[in-house]
Parts: sequence; C-alpha cells; structure tokens
Amino acid sequence: MGAQFGSWNFDGRATPSGYLDGVKRLLSLFGPDGHEQYHGRGLDLLCCTFETTEQNPSRQPWLLDSREVLMWDGRLDNGRELIREIGASLSPNSSDIEIVAAAWSRWHQESLAKLIGDWALSLWNPRDRCLLLAADILATRHLCYAIDEDYVQWCSVPDPLVLLSGRPLSLDEEYIAGWLASFPAPHLTPFREIRRVPPASIVLIRPGSCTIRRYWDFDASRTIRYAKDADYQDHFLELFQQSVRRRLRSTSPVLAELSGGMDSSSIVCIADQLTSASGSPRIDTVSYYNDSEPHWNERPWFERVEAQRGKTGLHIDVSAPFSSEANEDLWLPCRPGATRQTKNPVLDFMTRGGHRVLLSGIGGDEFLGGVPTPVPELEDLLSRGRLVSLSRKLLAWALVQRRPWIHLLRDAVIGFLPCAVIIRTRNRRAPSWVLPIFAKRQRRALQSYPTRWRYFGPLPSFQENVDAVETLRRQLSCTELTKSHPFEKRYPFLDRDLLEFLFAIPREQLVRPGERRSLMRRALRGIVPDEVLDRKRKAYVSANPLRTASTQFEKLSLNGSHTVVEMFEVASSVAFLEALNDARRGKQIPVVPLLRTVALEEWLRTLEGKGLLMGRSVFPSSPDVSPAIAPAPHQVPGNQGSRLQEESCHPC
Repeated sequence: MGAQFGSWNFDGRATPSGYLDGVKRLLSLFGPDGHEQYHGRGLDLLCCTFETTEQNPSRQPWLLDSREVLMWDGRLDNGRELIREIGASLSPNSSDIEIVAAAWSRWHQESLAKLIGDWALSLWNPRDRCLLLAADILATRHLCYAIDEDYVQWCSVPDPLVLLSGRPLSLDEEYIAGWLASFPAPHLTPFREIRRVPPASIVLIRPGSCTIRRYWDFDASRTIRYAKDADYQDHFLELFQQSVRRRLRSTSPVLAELSGGMDSSSIVCIADQLTSASGSPRIDTVSYYNDSEPHWNERPWFERVEAQRGKTGLHIDVSAPFSSEANEDLWLPCRPGATRQTKNPVLDFMTRGGHRVLLSGIGGDEFLGGVPTPVPELEDLLSRGRLVSLSRKLLAWALVQRRPWIHLLRDAVIGFLPCAVIIRTRNRRAPSWVLPIFAKRQRRALQSYPTRWRYFGPLPSFQENVDAVETLRRQLSCTELTKSHPFEKRYPFLDRDLLEFLFAIPREQLVRPGERRSLMRRALRGIVPDEVLDRKRKAYVSANPLRTASTQFEKLSLNGSHTVVEMFEVASSVAFLEALNDARRGKQIPVVPLLRTVALEEWLRTLEGKGLLMGRSVFPSSPDVSPAIAPAPHQVPGNQGSRLQEESCHPC
C-alpha cells in the first residue's frame, strides 16, 4: 500500500518544484516508508510507499522496456498463477509490480482482467501521449483525477487535488445527494472538478479527450451445480480459506475486527487455523461493546471466540465517543464526515502493536444470506416459469415466516415492476428537510439508485447480487486512509474468486426455510464455535444518534437560524432544525439522513470558511493554511472553462 501522484502538462511545461514539495508533504502521511520521483517532459510522478507484504520493496515508478512508466498501489493475490502463465521472465521471488509489468507487456489492456486483488495503477505511454488509470473490481484502492484543457493530475487521495489546486472548487450535487441517502456513486467526489476511477474500469486520457470503459464484469452465464450439499460446502471452505490466506500476507501483525457475529468470527477462526502451524503473522482482535445499550450485548459472543483462541483482544467501550477535531486539523477534510481522530483507541493499539493490516467482515451479510429472505429464490422460479416449484417454496417459507403466501409472492413480483413503483412500495423518499428543487434534480441519488430486475436475462438472484456489489462499491468509495497511523483494510468476503462462486451456485444453498446462512453454517461447523454459528441474527438499536441529534441541535441553534446547506440549496434550515429537535425529543426520524445532513453542514462550514468553494474567497487568503502547502495560484494551470471533450464520463 502507499500513495501515488502524477501531473502531466500537455504542452510540456514543468511543474514548479514548490508544488511538488507540497504534494510530497501531504502524501508522506500515507506513505511513510520512503518516496521515489520520476521526471519527464511535462510529466512528474511521485510514489510514496507503505510496505505491508512480505516482498522486498521494489522501486517505483517502474520503467518498462517499452519506455512506458507504471505506478502500482496494491496487493496482487494471484501472482503465482500469473508467473506460471507468463513464463521465464519471472521467478517465484518476483514482486507484485514486476509481475504486473510483465503481464502488461504481454497482454496490454487485457492483462487488467487477470489481476486479482486490491489495487490501483497508472501507466504513462510517452509514444502515444496517453495516460491510463485503472482500479480493481471494487475500487478498494482509490485513484482520483482532475482534468483541465491544459493538464491532468491524479492521486490516491484527493488531498493534493483539493488543497493545492490554487482555486475554489464547485460542489457536485449528485455526490451530496448520494451522501445524504446512503453512499454516492463510486466515480464521484464532492467536487465537480475531481473524479474517481470507477471500479473494474479504465480511464484513458489524451489531450482533449477522456474515455472510460469497463474491462471486467461478472459472468451471468457461469453456473456451478453439484450432486451433494457436501460438495458445495467443501468448495466454499476452500475458497474462503484461500481468501483469508491472501489477506494474511503481511510483514507485521494483523488486526482483525471481532464483533461476535458470524462474519468476523469466521475470519478470525480461519486465520487461526491457517497460522497455527507457522505462527506468522500474529493475529490480534479488536471488539466493541456497550453495556448501556439494551439491544447490543456482544460480549458473550466475542468472548466465546476468544476462549477458543486462548487469547483476549482489545475491548472498546463505545458508550464514550472518541474525541476528534473535525475542522481544526491542518489538513482540511476532503469529504463530508471526514474527521481527524485525535484519540482513537484502535489506532493507538495498532501503533503500539505495529499493525499495518486490518481485516473486516464487510460483505458476509450481503452475499451469504445474512438476511433470511426467500425473495431472490422466488424471483428465479417466477422468471423461469417453474410454477410447481414456486408453489412449494411459497408454502415452505410461509410456514416458517408465518406470513400469507400471497404476501411473499407480492414481494417477489415487486422487483420486476418499474422503478417508480418500487420507490413508492419501499418508501424511498427524500427526507422532509431536503428542498423540493434539489430532490427533483437528484431524485435517483436520493433514492439510492433504485433498479428493477429484467424478466428476460440473467437470473434475478444474479442481478440482485450485482446490485449488492454496486452498493458496496459506493460504500467503499467513502472510506479514507488515516493520516495519524496508516493501515490497509482488507475484506475476505469480497474476494473475486469467492464472489464468482457464490453468484454461480443455487440460491437455495445459501438460505433455506428456517436455515439462515445455510451454506456458511454447514461449512464452518467445527471451526467456528457452535454458539456463534447457532445464535440468532444480531439486532442493534442505539441511543447514540439521539444524543448526537440533541448536541447538534444546541450547536446549530447557537450559530444562527440559517444553515450552510440552505445557502447551497440543499435543505431548508427551518425543516432541518425542526427534524433535529424532533429526534432530540424521541420522535421517529430517519436517523441516517439526519446525521449525514449534520456532517454535511459541518463540512460545508469548514470549506466555506477556508474559501475552498466556488464563489467564495480564494484559498491562499486563509490564515490557517500553511504557505508551504498552499501554492500561489500561478503554480498550477487554472480551470478557466475547460473545453475538454469527454467521449464518456460515466461507467457503463
């Protein structure tokens, strides 16, 4: 892991050294293990490294025999397979970037679909005068870029593109709407001038043009059918072990989240199984509890896993919030909700223990039947006209869920109806405090990008899986690298090989009437404690949002009657403060959009005060920003109405 930055002036002008010094100062927080630079005609590249794998570090940027220049940020999971396929030019000790460079030299753009892992890369081709940016299938490694008619800049984090731009930026309304609803589209950033490389996509930039295309997608025609349940269990366990093993590549101890649920517990137990022989790397855990919450008592569950391990992890009481300084840090927040944690027990623990990798259970609920619903299976039977099997499944699920079968059939039919009907049925409406004109302009984003299933095409369960992937892509696009203690977050349930398997098997293997997470429970029996496998689904209702709403109501009320979100035509001040007051008094209010609006208000106040938004004071006038970081406006070409012709600016 690390951070990469590039700047290409189309006319060949050099980037001022003072500007690059500011970039280096920013990126050194994300890549503290050293940096390398590359200079060409009008081109400047900077790579700051953060070593997490067992390989010997390779110098970057990497110069290919074709004179192309490659920068790679990531972890390659199928390196051995690619070495065997590429042949004699590589050895078993070849580093990830050597393998990627060899694959590119052999297959060019077709090589990207062969790279399994979490990664982002940039490749400069001086012969064709073009820049290629690409990210993995989930874009877990971010790569942002800003294009003007005279230049393009790209970076792993948006900080240099925002803080060193030398000009105010304009808000992206669709991003703001997506943020209020849940998560914005993964190719967006809060600023219209800056975009993010979409998942599984290539961004090809030439002077005057920018094209975006997908290089890989899930195969709807792939199916896996076995005669016995045991074969599915064995195949799942093999792929899950492989996924965890891939994410245990580390030169330092690995920290794993252990919530007491099935997802995090299974990761920890499989990791222990894989490292029991070698003992490397060391696996530590972090668990959260709140004894004051009546619906959240996770102690018995994560302590049962710790008892099996014979090792106690870090326990954090979340009833006391972490202290943070959201808007006082030198590095301004580059997205809503971004804060500088000044006293975070997890980061403190990782610093003391030397952890550079954190394992997360995200994805288990979405793809392994965490929600015990028969709807995807019923939709499959309905779309294929298997009426006899449909009637049997309706009866079986109706008895288990104690619901009329006609209601289950209605739920299965809804997914095929027009999006407008789905929105009304599922009550996906904009919060009451959002201004109607804003809600009309950004309807799809505020409704979390609703989709309908195609009756003729891939199985509806496959379409639903792909939709879940898109939701996770939006969620992962909002994660950020920490500055106080960098670490790499890894997701075993989002392994590409594992996802392809789960999408290809029958839905009834994952969820059965009365058997939530059927395949996972069967496969992990004897590995994960039975108490965890057999527990009922976790339920969590927290009072903390109400406390937050009360605090924010007092804070915003003291600061005046008008909010910044109203100034930017997003929400009504009166309706917003009224909703905060209602939440404080215990009324039913959509909590997530409310707290997101609070975070948006604080963020906009910060940027508006620093002159970073279009139409306000220019950036260098802010007394709180160091002159060593903020460049003079003439250092970088400004955006004076770019006439850039974009052939495609949105992923397919």
